[in-house]
Amino acid sequence: MNQPLAYVHPGAKIAKNVVIEPFTTIHNNVVIGEGTWIGSNVTIMEGARIGKNCSIFPGAVISATPQDKKFNDEDTITEIGDNTTIRECVTINRGTTDRMKTKIGKNCWIMAYCHIAHDCIVGDNCIFSNNSTLAGHINVGDYVVLAGMAAVQQFCSIGNHAFVTGGSLVRKDVPPFVKAAREPLSYVGINSIGLRRRGFTTEKIREVQNIYRILYQQNYNNSQAVAIIEAEMEATTERDEVLEFIKNSQRGIMKGYFSN
Repeated sequence: MNQPLAYVHPGAKIAKNVVIEPFTTIHNNVVIGEGTWIGSNVTIMEGARIGKNCSIFPGAVISATPQDKKFNDEDTITEIGDNTTIRECVTINRGTTDRMKTKIGKNCWIMAYCHIAHDCIVGDNCIFSNNSTLAGHINVGDYVVLAGMAAVQQFCSIGNHAFVTGGSLVRKDVPPFVKAAREPLSYVGINSIGLRRRGFTTEKIREVQNIYRILYQQNYNNSQAVAIIEAEMEATTERDEVLEFIKNSQRGIMKGYFSN
């Protein structure tokens, strides 16, 4: 462990081969796993649980207290999964009594100036481009891509394999496997390129397309579309994932094709 000109609280639990660059501050009640690199001028505050082989770049602040007036210094945490990269000046706040934690999954890539607020749960293999922002209490699935300057409203959910275009304002839930764009945010197709890259077959991609044709392109309301999908389409993992997401949506799902 290298810590010239760095401050590491005696109560922090740091694996032996963690590299800590100068001018970094690590508070009490922090755990950092093997192989992780902490750049200069990083601040890691109480409650951080950082996995193995992570990279945290200069200026990042991990596990600061929530920007929530109801917070009363409860004992909450921030979890960062293995092999996750956190670039310059990212801020990730720890949880409140709602979920008691903020969690980022494994193999994520959080680019510069992103903000992830209290009680967000982010899955594995996600990419958040520069300046993407999550308000509190947000659920993000696996393999989600947020392009630059996307902003997600509190309590929203984004399903697995979704792609949200740059500059988007996310006020409704974004179902799995889709591309979301325009203002207000709308369905603009499925994330076929991302699905192919992750090994989805042509048949599976066609199945997902057929689900969303019923949901978004045939003038049914959501209840009608769900009933038709359940009745007419074979039960598969993908079909059931879409249906479960819609049924569990708290904010309602985003619109279909939108025209002014």
